[in-house]
Amino acid sequence: MLAQSVYTLVNQQNGNLSFKVFEFDNNSYFDHIQRNNYFTLIIITSGEGIATVDLAEYPFKENTLFAFYPYQPYMLQSKGPLMGVAIQFHHDFFCIYRHHKEIASNGILFNNIYQQPFIHLDENARKTLLNFVSEITGELKTEGLRRDEVIVSYLKIFLVLATRMKLEQQTVLLASDPGGKQLMIIQHLRNAIEENFRTKHSASDYAGMLHLTPNSLARIARMHFNKTLSDLIADRIIIEAKRELYLTEKTIKEIAYELGYEDEYYFSRFFKSKTDVSPQAYRDTVGFNRGAVC
Repeated sequence: MLAQSVYTLVNQQNGNLSFKVFEFDNNSYFDHIQRNNYFTLIIITSGEGIATVDLAEYPFKENTLFAFYPYQPYMLQSKGPLMGVAIQFHHDFFCIYRHHKEIASNGILFNNIYQQPFIHLDENARKTLLNFVSEITGELKTEGLRRDEVIVSYLKIFLVLATRMKLEQQTVLLASDPGGKQLMIIQHLRNAIEENFRTKHSASDYAGMLHLTPNSLARIARMHFNKTLSDLIADRIIIEAKRELYLTEKTIKEIAYELGYEDEYYFSRFFKSKTDVSPQAYRDTVGFNRGAVC
C-alpha cells in the first residue's frame, strides 16, 4: 500500500475535514499520541505492535480493527512495517449520536469504556470490510450525483457489520473465571456506574455498593478493564458530557450541574484534564453544528 493514497472531503462552510480515507505502509502517522476531533477507524492488514489507548497498553497484530472517538488519545507502536487503511470522519459528516438506533455503534464500537477499543477480524470479516472501503474510495474518486449520501450509506453498513463483530467477541467468557464470580461483580459494577455516575464520583462509593473493599474492587477493575476504577468512573462522566455538549445547547454550567458538579470551573478543569481540550473547545470543534443535517 502507498502512503500517498489519500482521499478527502472538506466541509465547504469551515474548511475542516469531513471525511478521509488513506492507506499507509509505515507507522509514521500513528507513532505519536493522536487527539483528533473526529472518529477514526483503522484496519491493520500487516504488522504487529503495542497500542496505547487512554494510557492503557494493548498488544495487536494484523487483521485488527481499531475504533477511536473524537479526542480519544491513542498511539500505535509497531515492531516492524505496519500496513493498513484508515477512515476518519467528523460528526458533521456522519453523526453517531443521531444514528444510534440505526447502527447501535455508539457505546459498543465507540465510547465503550468497558471493552477494549478494537476487534479481531477473521479472513472473511477482513475481506468484507475492505470491500466497503474500496467502494467508498471509488465514490471519493468521482464527482457522482449525491456522492456524500452514497458514502454515508457504505459507512453505515461498515459500522453495523463492525458492531456485530464486536458484540460476537464480547460474548466470549474468560476461561480464567469458570465460576463466573468476577464476571458477576463486573456486571454489577457496570450497572452501578451507569445508574449513579451523575451523583457518585468516588471509587469507594462503588466498593460500598458492591460490598467489597476498595482494593479488591480496584484489582478486579484493573484486570478486566485495564484501567483504574477512578478512571472508569471519570470516563463515563466524560462520555456523557461530550454527548450533552454535542447534542444540546445547554450551558456548560447546566451540564456540569447535571453531572454532579456545582462548580462549573472545577468541571471544566476536570474535562480538560481528561480530553486535553476545554468543554467549550470541544463544542466548537466537535459539537452541535446548527447548520448541519445529521
